Amino acid sequence: MTLSIRAIDPVSRPFFGGVASGVDITQPLTADQAAAIEKGMDEFGVLVFHDQKLTDETQMVFSRNFGELELATNALQDAKNQRLGAHINDISNLDANSKVLGRDDRRRLFSLGTRLWHSDSSFKVIPAKYSLLSARIIPSKGGNTEFADMRAAYDSLDDETKAECEGLVCEHSQLFSRAQIGFGDFTEEERVKFAPVQQRLIRRHPSTGRKSLYLASHAGTIVGWPMPEARAFLRDLIEHATQRTFVYAHAWKQFDLVMWDNQATMHRGRKFDATEVRDMHRTTVGGLRSTMAEAA
Repeated sequence: MTLSIRAIDPVSRPFFGGVASGVDITQPLTADQAAAIEKGMDEFGVLVFHDQKLTDETQMVFSRNFGELELATNALQDAKNQRLGAHINDISNLDANSKVLGRDDRRRLFSLGTRLWHSDSSFKVIPAKYSLLSARIIPSKGGNTEFADMRAAYDSLDDETKAECEGLVCEHSQLFSRAQIGFGDFTEEERVKFAPVQQRLIRRHPSTGRKSLYLASHAGTIVGWPMPEARAFLRDLIEHATQRTFVYAHAWKQFDLVMWDNQATMHRGRKFDATEVRDMHRTTVGGLRSTMAEAA
């Protein structure tokens, strides 16, 4: 079979969100297949692969076609309590024994921050390139993931706002995003770990050259701006960037693998019944340099 990628919504969003077919990503790819997938990512920003029964090992093999993998942060879990391996982010509601987390469990409360719009690893000096999320067990309803096209969002800004955004630098930290949902239960060690890092507000994609907004709930202020003004401005930009015309909502099926470009998109998870299992495994392809270096 030959790899084929088509737009999920060719009428409303012909250049955002594609579904790939004709390839078994549980098996090693040829160089041509990997290059075609990367080309599809440049065009669509988000790719969906249905019915891919991946193991953690085959998911890592597939992901490494596109770069080096980040070590999994797994939120607040200590390494000794991680359910999954060093390169697999545990995007589930399960504890180390694969039991559903209690409603008041600290890890669950922290994870609710993923329901805010964000870009993976924007709180790291060198943020992520691609994220790849595999659906192992899904709840009976809910739990969708929504994606926003930050390229189209930038393109649709008026010239005055584009000029205002140009050159601005934001500070990103998980301390900022969790504060928005009222979570402040951090140890001093965690506060050091989540110290803010600087990121450009406008990025130029390394492959396509297209400009996009680089936003996230992790962005808490703009360097040189009063904090209230900065947060109001960032909130306006996020509201603009997440209009329905820019958003693709993915309704998960078991064994879907969804791959997205953090350099051109923002995403968020949606609510589901917390008493049901939702077991998702994510690999993350690291970026090559900081956004500050990109600007230079």
